[in-house]
Amino acid sequence: MEETLASRTMAEIDLINNLEKISSEIHNRILKLEGFILKENHKEQLEIIIFRGYSSSTTHPIEIDSEKKVITLSYSITNFKLYKARLTETEENFIRENQNSVFFLNQKNWI
Repeated sequence: MEETLASRTMAEIDLINNLEKISSEIHNRILKLEGFILKENHKEQLEIIIFRGYSSSTTHPIEIDSEKKVITLSYSITNFKLYKARLTETEENFIRENQNSVFFLNQKNWI
């Protein structure tokens, strides 16, 4: 599995903020980002949920100021999962998953 490190590529496109913008226009979708934060020579699990234009992390504190980057630490997003909103305990809400960091930057892939 290829990892997409938070490098110049991610910094240039500001991935999470761009996904938030798309999410703000598609109210019935939830995008879950999975990956890790690089901290002192080890990896910590990272999970971010994007819904209605806002990010929330279930694993780490994030920045809520839209003028700043959501995650300021070195991170890698390795998987993206799209769900129909409202999440339930069944798998009926799952739409698709992709490991390509730019796949969900195309709004058509949210449908």
